[in-house]
Amino acid sequence: MKKSIEISPNIEALFGTRDENLHLLEDGLNINIDLRSDAVELEGTPRDVARAEQVFSDYDQLQRGGHTFNNGDLNSMLRVLVADPKTTLRGLAEAGRQRSLGRRTVQPKSLNQRRYLDAIETHDMVFGIGPAGTGKTYLAVAMAISALLSKRVNRIILARPAVEAGERLGFLPGTLQEKIDPYLRPLYDALYDMLDPEKVDRYLEKNVIEIAPIAFMRGRTLNDSFVILDEAQNTTSEQMKMFVTRLGFNSKAVITGDVTQIDLPNARRSGLLEAVDILKNVQGLSFVYFDESDVVRHHLVQRIIRAYDEHKTKLAEDQMDLLDAKSPANGNVVTSGLRPGDELNREAE
Repeated sequence: MKKSIEISPNIEALFGTRDENLHLLEDGLNINIDLRSDAVELEGTPRDVARAEQVFSDYDQLQRGGHTFNNGDLNSMLRVLVADPKTTLRGLAEAGRQRSLGRRTVQPKSLNQRRYLDAIETHDMVFGIGPAGTGKTYLAVAMAISALLSKRVNRIILARPAVEAGERLGFLPGTLQEKIDPYLRPLYDALYDMLDPEKVDRYLEKNVIEIAPIAFMRGRTLNDSFVILDEAQNTTSEQMKMFVTRLGFNSKAVITGDVTQIDLPNARRSGLLEAVDILKNVQGLSFVYFDESDVVRHHLVQRIIRAYDEHKTKLAEDQMDLLDAKSPANGNVVTSGLRPGDELNREAE
C-alpha cells in the first residue's frame, strides 16, 4: 500500500537531524518513506502505513496547538511509539505535559521508562531495577515532586544506604549532616535539576523534603509521603524489611537499585535481591526492569554496560566449561594432583 502525505509548514523538524527520525520510523514500522518536493510517500502494509500517517497527523496537530519539543524529546517519543503499538505521538506529548514540573518536563525516553512512570502512578510500591543511567532515580524524584506540587502528598523522603562504592573513606569531618551528605549527593543533584535552588533549600529547611540514610527510617510510620529508597542493592536484608514496612496511609514508595553494582561485603545478602524473591507475588507491588537500551546518558554508556554484560556471560560460560571438563562423567577423574603411573611407581618403591 502507498500513501502520499502533503508536507505541512515546519514539518521538517519531525524528520530529525540527517533524517534520523524518518529512519527510525522506517525500521520500527517496516515501511519505506520517500521524500518528495511537496509530499511524503509512505509504502508498506496498510496497518503500518496507517500508524506512520497517524504520526504525521499528530505532529501537525501538536504544532498547531503550540506544543514545542525539547532537544531529543521527539526522537525519544518515536522510540517508545514504535516499540508499543498502543501509543500515539499525541498521547505521549500530552502525558509529558501532565508531568511538567518546575523547570523540567519529564518525558519517558523508552518503553520501560513509560511503564515505570505508569507503575508509579497506579501502584503504592514500585521496584525499579536496572543498570546505571536508565533514569530510575531521576524519574522517581520527578514523580515525587509532581505529587508534592499537586498536593497529593505533604512531603518527600529520600533515603539511601551510606555505603561506599568499593572503597573506604574513613573519618569524615563535620557535623552528622555533613558526614552523610556525600552519600546522598545524587539525590540533591536530581532535586536541584528540577526545581529552583531557592525552593529546594526552603523545602529542605522546613523538612518538606527530607534526605537521610536508611538507618534513620527505623521506628517511623510515613503517612502522606512519597518515599524513595535509592541504591537499594546496598541495603541488608534487615534494612530492606524495615523500609518496606514503613509505608503509612496515602503514601507511595519507590525502591531503585542495580543488582550488578552491589558494594556490600557479602553480595548474596543484598536486601534488594532478597526482596525481589520474597515479594514477587505480593499484590499491589510492581517490578519494572531496565536494560542497556534504556540508558539515557552518553551513548558510550550503553556500549560499556553491554561489554560488561558480555564479559560476565563469557566468564560464566568458561566456568561451566571448566566444571564440565573436571566432571567424572567425562572420564576425567581428578586424583589429588598425581600424574598417571605415579601410584604404580609408589607401589614398586
